[in-house]
Amino acid sequence: MVFFDADQFPDLRDALEKLQLNDAALKFEPESSSAMGFGFRCGFLGLLHMEIVQERLEREYNLSLITTAPSVVYRVNCVNGDTLECSNPSLLPEPGKRRFIEEPYVKIEMLTPKEYIGPLMELGQDRRGEFKEMNYITENRASLIYLLPLAEAEGKKRMKAIGKVDVPQEAFMAVLRLEKEGSANSSAHKGGKTT
Repeated sequence: MVFFDADQFPDLRDALEKLQLNDAALKFEPESSSAMGFGFRCGFLGLLHMEIVQERLEREYNLSLITTAPSVVYRVNCVNGDTLECSNPSLLPEPGKRRFIEEPYVKIEMLTPKEYIGPLMELGQDRRGEFKEMNYITENRASLIYLLPLAEAEGKKRMKAIGKVDVPQEAFMAVLRLEKEGSANSSAHKGGKTT
């Protein structure tokens, strides 16, 4: 999310539209927050793309911006059959009105020297990842494949410091089924692919 002074709203909208003419990967839509006010929810190819766009907005258009951490859109399947997309917990329907919540997952391949396999596997587990496969590319280099919640994969700077991280564009949904007591059980649902 990108926030700004309220009187800069038209300027920021115009600047984003101009940047989008040369950058088809940049997506944005108006958004508001009770704490931050009006702003835009922006979609980027990754953190580097986000930093470049922010730098250009501040330097080329003389805008003073506040950016918040990337967030993930969850799908909420309601008891009445409706499906809602929700990126803010305050917008969730009441627990009695929800059947289950779907969380986007990504398949991540980490290429690393063999001495970092243990720490990377620990990191994958710490980030609620599901180990899928490990292959040795050479005697001293391995490929680890994990399924990670997209929310956990977005904070991948720590992983880049250890090994190369390749994040394909495809994601699928993991289902969080909410029990009557309010506890959540997680199970993979591979039929709900998204892009």
